[in-house]
Amino acid sequence: MSDKKPTASKETSEPQERTVAQEIPLLIGPADNTVPITVQRRTSVAPANAFRLLVPIDLSSVFHRVAPFPGVKGVANQTEAWDHVGPTRNPQFDDGSQADEQLTEYADGTSFAYQLTGFTNILSRLAVGVRGEWNFNPDGDGTLIRWTYEFKPLPGRRWILAGPFAPLWRRYMVAAIERCLEAIESEEINS
Repeated sequence: MSDKKPTASKETSEPQERTVAQEIPLLIGPADNTVPITVQRRTSVAPANAFRLLVPIDLSSVFHRVAPFPGVKGVANQTEAWDHVGPTRNPQFDDGSQADEQLTEYADGTSFAYQLTGFTNILSRLAVGVRGEWNFNPDGDGTLIRWTYEFKPLPGRRWILAGPFAPLWRRYMVAAIERCLEAIESEEINS
């Protein structure tokens, strides 16, 4: 009898998005000691509608400057629609910096995740990159939206991200998620 364990077949019955996500080199793995920052808000909009309205949102309409962090002035080099795993783009910030972003997970109607690397601002000296994740959970007739930014710190920088940086970044996220809710609730009313 052989001691070798059987290997899994490359053919799976998992959705295409899951398969593609495994081919994308992920920034953060289970062994990484990251700094997660999470905000959440409730809306009366149903989860599938909140998801549908938020995923393609114009970043410049919701990510405004909240000192000391810049706002998003636009997006460059988007490769495909932001509705499946794989597309990339470069968010452009109003301080002249930018980042590389890739959609790494997409579960229609329930969640999506992306990673940001290649920062040309102060984050390049603090973190290797960031994993962002949005979850849309049923909450009565509405939705509980949970957004997490998970920072992968550079060596020796975790204390900055977990300490003085965290409350400032949380404030930035709260302002952005509030504008996201205003946008999706307004769109829901007008549709």
